[in-house]
Amino acid sequence: MPTSSTPRNILPWMVITLLGVAAVGGIALNRGEPVNSLWFVTAAVCVYALGYRFYSAFVAAKVLGLDGTRATPAERFEDGRDFVPTNRWVVFGHHFAAIAGPGPLIGPTLAAQFGYLPGTLWILIGSVIGGCVQDFVILFCSIRRDGRSLGQMARDELGPIGGNMAMLGVMCIMIILIAVLGLVVVNAMKHSPWATSTVGATIPIAMLVGFYMSKLRPGRVIESTVLGVSLLLLAVWSGGVIDHHAGFRDWFDYGAEPLAFMVIAYGFAAAVLPVWLLLAPRDYLSTFMKLGTIAALAVAIIILHPEIKMPALTRFVDGTGPIFGGKLFPFVFITIACGAISGFHALIASGTTPKLLANEADARFIGYGAMMMESFVAIMAMVAATVLDPGVYFAINSPAGVVGKEAAEVVAKISAWGFPVTVEQMRELAREMGETTLYARTGGAPSLAVGMASLFGSAFGQGMLSLWYHFAIMFEALFILTTLDAGTRVARFMLQDVLGNWIPALGRTSWYPGVILTSGLVVMGWGWLLYNGVIDPLGGINSLWPLFGIANQMLAGIALCVATTIIVKNGKLRYAWVTGVPLAWLLIVTSTAAWQKLFSPELRIGFLAHARDLSEQLAAGELPANQAGMAPQLIFNDYLDAGLTGLFIMVSWVLAFETLRVCRAIVANRPHPPSSESAHIPSRLVEEWVRD
Repeated sequence: MPTSSTPRNILPWMVITLLGVAAVGGIALNRGEPVNSLWFVTAAVCVYALGYRFYSAFVAAKVLGLDGTRATPAERFEDGRDFVPTNRWVVFGHHFAAIAGPGPLIGPTLAAQFGYLPGTLWILIGSVIGGCVQDFVILFCSIRRDGRSLGQMARDELGPIGGNMAMLGVMCIMIILIAVLGLVVVNAMKHSPWATSTVGATIPIAMLVGFYMSKLRPGRVIESTVLGVSLLLLAVWSGGVIDHHAGFRDWFDYGAEPLAFMVIAYGFAAAVLPVWLLLAPRDYLSTFMKLGTIAALAVAIIILHPEIKMPALTRFVDGTGPIFGGKLFPFVFITIACGAISGFHALIASGTTPKLLANEADARFIGYGAMMMESFVAIMAMVAATVLDPGVYFAINSPAGVVGKEAAEVVAKISAWGFPVTVEQMRELAREMGETTLYARTGGAPSLAVGMASLFGSAFGQGMLSLWYHFAIMFEALFILTTLDAGTRVARFMLQDVLGNWIPALGRTSWYPGVILTSGLVVMGWGWLLYNGVIDPLGGINSLWPLFGIANQMLAGIALCVATTIIVKNGKLRYAWVTGVPLAWLLIVTSTAAWQKLFSPELRIGFLAHARDLSEQLAAGELPANQAGMAPQLIFNDYLDAGLTGLFIMVSWVLAFETLRVCRAIVANRPHPPSSESAHIPSRLVEEWVRD
């Protein structure tokens, strides 16, 4: 992108740079003094503005060479179901909604255990030079390769060894990630009529908007948006009415098992129905809810500018934290995934989004820009968690097995750590939030909801804390479900790519029997894990939680291997550092974390150590009867976790060595897999329609 060097153009960016440096410095260098939360918003806005304006423009122009005159897969393979040229704002909404799952909300909340500083710096730096770049480059690569999935691109560009390993690893990781997302959604909506009714209402609303936008009034994006957003706001308001109405409440009050089946059925529908009918409009409308809520949270922070109460670094950086075991390095980089860099994004960027994008030039806005917005969500989540009293934060997030089950025992232990909290304080907070108790509400979501409710209540109405709390729970469920539906469709694309290598008909997205078969197989895979998770709180998918962050970051490493190889093949060896640097960092982080999860002697960290300890206690008869009955399942889960961790780290390093091998062959002019980039075909789409 050409830039002007006139003082009028340079001065605003100099001001933004200085303001950003001051804000980041104020966050990083303050010791022993309260930090105003307004500095977090300022730092984020300045860093993201500079990153998008300069770094993304550099990547677009020098590294990739975007070409707006080139026909995209959406235009060339338009089929009315998967390949559909779509308005750029709708695509942005779909892409943002699909990538913005639990990571930017839950990860920063849990990572606050270490203090506000490590997570905040990782979110800001990691996103600009890592996460945004990965999403942007993978989206570009998929557009240039007929919208192929990440696994298929790995096979095409790296050859059969690296490609097959990548496809195996990606499919396994994908099934686990979707199952975990499903569990989070079920837990968020369980016995929450507000969340269930509102999330349920978004499905018919999306289908109405999709029909209106695509068939009734094609291209009328503004009209469709007004209609959809109005109905969405009505659904949110109605959810509150339902939640407080004794008769209506029972209609939407479901336990975990029926909700699991509903989520499974929705995932199948989202995978097989035309993308314009359900997936794209629902994600587009969900984006208004997501961005609207985050914008309101930012406004509340600007109005109130509360002080951050969590210290910059806590005593738990040594790995003794109550919420999860492990030292600051590498576990802060594993816990915060989607807010900084996430492999799941690469699946969306090589799944649904390249099949909708009508103009290649918009890849920067959608790929880099949507990830930047998600990173801002992570900053807001960090603020919402750290403005709570640290004692309250730890009382909500610490499991009963660590801090005890009785209220007096919990507050005594947490206060002894130097984070004072009282039984009366926790009782009053639970009453204000409309809950019976807030102790041991692990997972990050409840404490995030409490933080959001406190800010919203102080800014917009203190007397409605219960309403704000339940709104935040509903918001989190809606946030995550949009990732699950897109993830299921992407997994279907990946499975079709894999099976298409042996049965070509199954690889065609236009062949509906193949679509239904592969969608059913994918949903059966993650649905089985989800169901076992909700019926067995001591096993099933819950045992896979420790793998979530590691698997996600390893998937990002696979994506960056493919991206680096393609950049070198395109004759841009001098720019390979753009993806090579974050790739090297992720290999270091994930390998360290995986090694510790496998072989650490600490029972809270090492899978194998925990399994051995349980086995020895079981054999010696030292376990109480109730624990002895659960022990075999827990031991199996530990070994399953260890096996999957070993598989994922093996896949990551095989891909890394294959990347080095292919890149060396390219530089030395030795035989290597040829580029799979499709030929240039001029676009015939009407510019005004595409970009209105």
